[in-house]
Amino acid sequence: MNVSQARRRGAPSARSELDRLINGPCDPAFLEELRVALVPADEPGTGTGEAPVRRLRRLARLLPPARDLYREPAKLAALQAWAAVADPALSMAALIHYQLCLGSLVMLGPEPDRLKNVFEALETGRVKGCYLITEVGSANSHLATRTEAAWDPRTGDFVLHTPDPGAAKFGSTGPSGGAQIAVVLARLTVRGTDCGVFAFAVDLTDERGTPLPGVEMSSPLKTGTLPLDHAQVRFHRLRLPAERWLSDSAAIDEHGTFHDPLGTPQRRLQRTLCVGQSLWGTLPSAAAAVSRQSAFLALRYARHRPTQGRLAPGVPLLQYRTQQHAVLGAFADAFALTCAAGQARELWAASMRQEAQGAVDDLAVDDLAVGDPAAGDAMSFGPWAAVSRPLAAYKAHAVRTAARVVGDCQDHCGFSGHLDVNRLPGYHGFFRAFEAAGGDCKLILFDLGRALAAEEYPRPASMELPGEAGGADWWAAVCRARERALALELKELKERQKRLAGSDFDCWNPLLGRAGELGEAYAERLAAEDTARVPADVRDPELRATLEPLAALHGVLAARRRAGSLLACGVLDREQAARLPEAADRLCDALLPRLPLLEEAFGHPQEVMTAPLGEPDYQQALAGALAWRTGGDPA
Repeated sequence: MNVSQARRRGAPSARSELDRLINGPCDPAFLEELRVALVPADEPGTGTGEAPVRRLRRLARLLPPARDLYREPAKLAALQAWAAVADPALSMAALIHYQLCLGSLVMLGPEPDRLKNVFEALETGRVKGCYLITEVGSANSHLATRTEAAWDPRTGDFVLHTPDPGAAKFGSTGPSGGAQIAVVLARLTVRGTDCGVFAFAVDLTDERGTPLPGVEMSSPLKTGTLPLDHAQVRFHRLRLPAERWLSDSAAIDEHGTFHDPLGTPQRRLQRTLCVGQSLWGTLPSAAAAVSRQSAFLALRYARHRPTQGRLAPGVPLLQYRTQQHAVLGAFADAFALTCAAGQARELWAASMRQEAQGAVDDLAVDDLAVGDPAAGDAMSFGPWAAVSRPLAAYKAHAVRTAARVVGDCQDHCGFSGHLDVNRLPGYHGFFRAFEAAGGDCKLILFDLGRALAAEEYPRPASMELPGEAGGADWWAAVCRARERALALELKELKERQKRLAGSDFDCWNPLLGRAGELGEAYAERLAAEDTARVPADVRDPELRATLEPLAALHGVLAARRRAGSLLACGVLDREQAARLPEAADRLCDALLPRLPLLEEAFGHPQEVMTAPLGEPDYQQALAGALAWRTGGDPA
């Protein structure tokens, strides 16, 4: 029985199990709702940023309320994955609306009835949700928020104020958004005492996009790759009713005394930013979906694109080894991201279950923080690694991997990969934007590395080199060895620097690059272990025979990219590194006849993503998408 016959016999079981790996425990009926909601409307947008906002409102009207979605994290992850494939700008707006704005209301707000009107406006799509945390005047502003929310003892209200232009907020709050409500992070003061950073629900603009009294907004700041309007926002002694304080477990009693069971402003900041877990729990699903779609598009292009090179005129691109390594490598990396995204989603779901059981204090500080109980080493450059070590690591890894995968697919689709109509430029811009958005990846990795350098790693009696490349779990073993080697090296260098340096800055400044490399190795190890675990749990033999070489190819190509570091750490020797290209060739040969199953499962419906590159006949589809004019007869 050949592979195609086996595929036909085993496809229902293999395909259904693969769909389960991709979508998690998400109801197929909900995926169909997403498909219907994401098919573009006939009427195009008429201004920059307008079309994504209008699509967000249509999406909100068609989907269940956010409070219901938050009870099923797999649905929120699927929402972000499908939205990212359909329209990256829509996905960015949806992440802010659902994950950050509504997520803050769900996780930190008072009793839902007190914010009934706010929930109703956001959940129906009548009002767009925004999130304002970044301040323009300094780097690492999340650690030193200067926007103030002063409690008024006479009325119980809060007075929101921007003390100077450097404390202006920045976010996707441009005037084309219509009516907008923002969750604004501000430093709460009660009778002049700093009580930490809290979130407040603030009405920003009316239905015409005009700032409301007390709100000052700049003209739009354009971003070409993501057509959303951004703006700077200042507040001028804006009064907020008491219920607009998302107080979580804190309170101000009838005597005007502030109480917070978390104890310190630093722990309060970690808790206020717990909404980041929602973003990091779902963004990897978007990264995996876009990577799968990009691999699908690159395969369609390479399979049908004839070449006229002198070595073999007329053969399709896919017959060239370099193209196979790139295209099948994109499939392999997309699969690895899918495995990591599933684990990120489960970690976030577990944190939500803990939240529902009332373990708020433990969740915010101890279980998910890194470093010492105060998380000092984990909060040097940003608060993110102190909120959740693994989820912050998954965010950084997923964003960087997706940007690389999409960029590689662009390069291997020639000029077609850079046409906006084929979606790849928008995908690439989306994940390049998330290098800084949603928690700066560099800062996350710096803080992870610094915290990991304080932990104990067992020192092996001798360096045992991993075996030959080719097994699904080989790369995970390599990643564990590399992380350990980098951690031990950084720990030694840190101790040496501490003896020579006069301050923490003098100690760490020369070591930040190494700390970032260790943080990156930690994130890569998490994803590698996820990728090794999934094929081992697959029941269908055909699917297992497909995913095992796919996971192995991911590891072999990753090892080639990391060859310098692996050789320097002593994890691989020169002979092992030299044999990696041959291993990649063998794995490509094993995967080529199995591509139909992956192609069928990895691509999204064409009516959702609407790219000519996704059609079987690309040239005909592209020509059909263009308007043509014919000149007059020649004289």
